[in-house]
Amino acid sequence: MRAAVITVAGISSRFNEGIEEDKKCLKAIYTEGNTSDTLLSHLVRKCRYADKIIIVGGYKYDDLEAYIERRFSEEEKAKIRLVYNDHYADLMSGYSLYLGLEEVIRLSDPKEVLFVEGDLDIDDGSFRAVVEEKGDVLTYHCRPILASRDVLFYQNGEGAYRYLFNSSHGLLRIEEPFSCLYNSGQLWKFTDMEGLKEANRAFYIQDRRETNLLIIQKYLDRIEPEKVRLLALKRWTNCNTREDYGKIREYWAMDR
Repeated sequence: MRAAVITVAGISSRFNEGIEEDKKCLKAIYTEGNTSDTLLSHLVRKCRYADKIIIVGGYKYDDLEAYIERRFSEEEKAKIRLVYNDHYADLMSGYSLYLGLEEVIRLSDPKEVLFVEGDLDIDDGSFRAVVEEKGDVLTYHCRPILASRDVLFYQNGEGAYRYLFNSSHGLLRIEEPFSCLYNSGQLWKFTDMEGLKEANRAFYIQDRRETNLLIIQKYLDRIEPEKVRLLALKRWTNCNTREDYGKIREYWAMDR
């Protein structure tokens, strides 16, 4: 059993900035034309290899339900499990991933989990390389690292991977020697199911108000660094604004 988790629960504050209240939307299903040209539609297409696709929603959940019912084929809907995060407004991204992983854990004998944040566009070739990799995967892209916007990870002097992000978009500080530094692609694959269960459980008990990086870090702390494969993403866009969406639409047009 292979599962994919897509999280789309957030309130899309930057995406909806300056927009009238009745015109605000969930950015994962936003479109300026073809209803298939949404972030969620493209991510679900990339995840069709999976036996189950877990989508965690929250903000404008009714719109998300209606979009899934209207947009996807019966075959796709048979794979999709929609999970509601009732803390989308008061907890951070970690709780959405926690709920998605809890749904995976309830599946029959899951072997691997791919996790992707729902506001990303990633080229098909890079996404496929992560899917086809047999072990654990961390991804990165080659955009310059800015503490104000990016998630970074590094490998310390002992070979362990460590993630850093400032949710207030301030400065970052690395307090230990490190050998390499990467701009995270926010696409992961996990294959140690017991380690993932332990990480998810520990997050809920200790850190449920934190970001999804806490679950990922707890998982990495439980496995050998040598088991992790690093893969570069050729094209990577984080859709924070409607201008970002416009750029992504241009990429999709070129891909056709």
